[in-house]
Amino acid sequence: MIVVTGATGNVGRPLVEALLAAGEQVTAVSRRIAETSSVRHVQADMTEPESLKPALDGADAAFLLTSPDFFLANGNLGNVMDVVQASGVQRVVYLSSQGVGTQRHPSDLEDVVRDSGLEWTMLRPGNFASNAFQWAESIRTRRVLEAPFGDVALPAVDPADIAAVAAVALRNPDHAGAIYTLTGPAGVSPRQQAEAIGQAVGEPVRFIELSREEAHSRMLTYMPEPVVEATLGILGEPSAEEQRVSPDVERVIGRPPRSFAEWAVRNAAAFK
Repeated sequence: MIVVTGATGNVGRPLVEALLAAGEQVTAVSRRIAETSSVRHVQADMTEPESLKPALDGADAAFLLTSPDFFLANGNLGNVMDVVQASGVQRVVYLSSQGVGTQRHPSDLEDVVRDSGLEWTMLRPGNFASNAFQWAESIRTRRVLEAPFGDVALPAVDPADIAAVAAVALRNPDHAGAIYTLTGPAGVSPRQQAEAIGQAVGEPVRFIELSREEAHSRMLTYMPEPVVEATLGILGEPSAEEQRVSPDVERVIGRPPRSFAEWAVRNAAAFK
């Protein structure tokens, strides 16, 4: 059995679907109960590691992620890993960040996973295509997308592609000890994202560029200050490594990653 934390999120939901399609037994874990007849669902919160025990019972592998809420609640990944290890889980796939590899973010969480004694695989995605959901309301109501650094392009990755890589790593022990950097197939700027969403919804979306200060103020409402600063650094002054298209998605799943335009078409309803 495979346990998926964050099972109702942008990565967790398609990961559960991919594992079920592959014939795996899955336990979906989230803070909110999702009504579904196709998968066992357990309500738990990683900020309360003991709540994970019922979900982990009998599991062989687990997908773990640490959300912004986990950090805001001063969650302790070491305590989580103690519970995971004690449950008998053998293999963990951890959703980390490209920022660890580029030293924008600290490596302490990855270190906790490495030091657990379990088999591990690290996934380091860059900018998520689904970050565009932050613009959904303004696009629906005003056909406007507001963002900083309008012409800085990053290879945004489709969360479904992250899930596809995670599904392979969870099922195949050959990926133990691997670190995968996950990106989309090409750089896309906020201005180009506005154009792609406009094409997906069938109406033009106007792009308005925010100042760094305006973006900083807005992001503080849902991110800790250090994460805001690191994120703005990536968005505004990315390194060559952060703008590089990684081969790892195709290397693991055998097909190229999906483009932002494809993601926008698949999620057009959110912006209409």
